[in-house]
Amino acid sequence: MRSHLLNDTTAEQYRRSVTEGVERVAAKLAATQRPFTGITADALAPRIDAIDLDRPLGDTTAVLDELEEVYLRDAVYFHHPRYLAHLNCPVVIPAVLGEAVLSAVNSSLDTWDQSAGGTLIERRLIDWTTARTGLGPAADGVFTSGGSQSNLQALLLAREEAKSDFPAKLRIFASEVSHFSVKKSAKLLGLEPDAVISVPVDHDKRMQTVALAHELERCKRDGLVPMAVVATAGTTDFGSIDPLPEIAELCQQFGVWMHVDAAYGCGLLASVKHRDRIDGIERADSVTVDYHKSFFQPVSSSALLVRDTATLRHATYHAEYLNPRRMVDERIPNQVDKSLQTTRRFDALKLWMTLRTMGADGIGQLFDEVCDLAAEGFDLLAADPRYDVVVRPSLSTLVFRYIPAAVTDPAEIDRANLHARKALFASGDAVVAGTKVGARHYLKFTLLNPETTTDDITAVLDLIAGHAEQYLGDSLDRAS
Repeated sequence: MRSHLLNDTTAEQYRRSVTEGVERVAAKLAATQRPFTGITADALAPRIDAIDLDRPLGDTTAVLDELEEVYLRDAVYFHHPRYLAHLNCPVVIPAVLGEAVLSAVNSSLDTWDQSAGGTLIERRLIDWTTARTGLGPAADGVFTSGGSQSNLQALLLAREEAKSDFPAKLRIFASEVSHFSVKKSAKLLGLEPDAVISVPVDHDKRMQTVALAHELERCKRDGLVPMAVVATAGTTDFGSIDPLPEIAELCQQFGVWMHVDAAYGCGLLASVKHRDRIDGIERADSVTVDYHKSFFQPVSSSALLVRDTATLRHATYHAEYLNPRRMVDERIPNQVDKSLQTTRRFDALKLWMTLRTMGADGIGQLFDEVCDLAAEGFDLLAADPRYDVVVRPSLSTLVFRYIPAAVTDPAEIDRANLHARKALFASGDAVVAGTKVGARHYLKFTLLNPETTTDDITAVLDLIAGHAEQYLGDSLDRAS
């Protein structure tokens, strides 16, 4: 079994195995005609359940053959231009190369004696991102597993900085369309069930600052403690960006921690054309960024940024075997001092490889392309009598609803849209997402692939309309 260990004696076997795997994936990418095969869980599960994990196949070629049947053939391929569903981006080749390197070397980014140069590369990328954000000379941060973890850590820091002796009085303010991880984080932090105050949004799905001011004043009046305001730079459902400068003013006025969830909108930090859309982010106390959403990085590649490095002490714990206090005096850089995680992958390498190959402008140009595509898609939807589109995009998301000419029952229209999404997924021709606006069901395009064109958008809209019309026709037949 030692022959499977990666070391100096098996380097050639490693090269052959990885090359074969890369060739399989490359062939699959080249031949993929649809983003999905349409297979159901009921059809695929028996194949996987039938595999006896206690009887190995013995070599990687046989395992790759099997993998073709249980994974590669039926995977949902985000690189396809008609994958339009969730916040999943196609990935750039330098980042995939970085993934291969970091997996083989297998550094753990918790302590210097496990990562050496990896620690310094991650720190350099944090400095680069905080500079792009404009957080100032005392800024710092750490890579995380994703936006949910970043939001959790940001709110942990905010809770500690609030310095309240009465945790039950702490309150967090976030828009009604903010990410669910805000409420989840409040629960994990032991706050009250009503700790998160939902602030109404305007027609463009942006937090209403007048309403925020009212809630902050009410909170103070009721003897409660404003702990944090979470502004969103790119909501999951609408891609909307809250009015950051106005929110920053209110946070300063009331002495409240300002967190910006820019998991989606962080691509604007590299934008060549649209950087001004997140003006005001430089005034935040903390910022969430997901490079694996809008920097075209493989999952996971994310970070939490903070204005003041001293606030990261709230996540610090010294263990004698790992990062004893004396290492601080010895100026040994241990990233575990800043992180909620201990063992942690060298995910920063992917972004490093990308920047050193493409540069920030290269990433920004790709993100600008999808933002511009969304603007064109909005014009298509607004001009199409079959559809109602909700809001002009600030980033690359379009939320819309098929509206048949001959049907007026909102519930029946809901069912037609739900059916269209399900039927489209089952066909494998395209993948779109769904959400609710008010009580009604809508569909969603999240455009993160620069290879997607307006022709793709038009074609998918026609497919959706076709499925919806077929459903409504069948429904009328059943009714008669």
